[in-house]
Amino acid sequence: MQEFDHIQSLWQSHSVEVKISSEEMLAQAKKEVSGIKTRSLLNIFGMIISFAALVALLILYPFTSWTTQAGLTIIIIAIAVSTIILYKDYKIISRNDFTQHPNEFLLQLKIYQLNKFSIYNKLYWFYAAAICLGFILYFYEMLNNLDLWFQIGITTFTVFWMALCATFLRKAYLKREKERLDLLIEKFERISSQFKEQV
Repeated sequence: MQEFDHIQSLWQSHSVEVKISSEEMLAQAKKEVSGIKTRSLLNIFGMIISFAALVALLILYPFTSWTTQAGLTIIIIAIAVSTIILYKDYKIISRNDFTQHPNEFLLQLKIYQLNKFSIYNKLYWFYAAAICLGFILYFYEMLNNLDLWFQIGITTFTVFWMALCATFLRKAYLKREKERLDLLIEKFERISSQFKEQV
């Protein structure tokens, strides 16, 4: 047992320092920043497509109830506001060239991180409430044309999906994004310190 403890203490005391060059770290950071930009653009394009589809539905389909039109209008406004906020966040992260100005980009990355979590913690509830209210008003006319079992099924699924998005999916997404952004910020801090050491 003493030999095992001795081997374990030797193993724990043996540390291997991995030195990564600033060029390798910049290449990794470039790939991660590119991934963030791509995901942001895909989110923005998805929101624009949703916005256009709902506007087309509102204009082209002859709804008879004012509640359906009001519900769609609320959803469209919520999507438009969210798209504008996503675009402003995208501009923050794409504004600076991180290979030329790592310190400036690091500052912008921290602002981006704060904005992102502000959106998903505070403005998410505005968005979710607007979407829920919009769906309630929209379904008021639509559900009357369906059988009772379809009404119950659609209502149950909608409530379940909103609850799932508001709890598990949102929290998992926030945790994953926080870890990803924290790692990226740490890399840029190391890159900046390496540049300072070289100067």
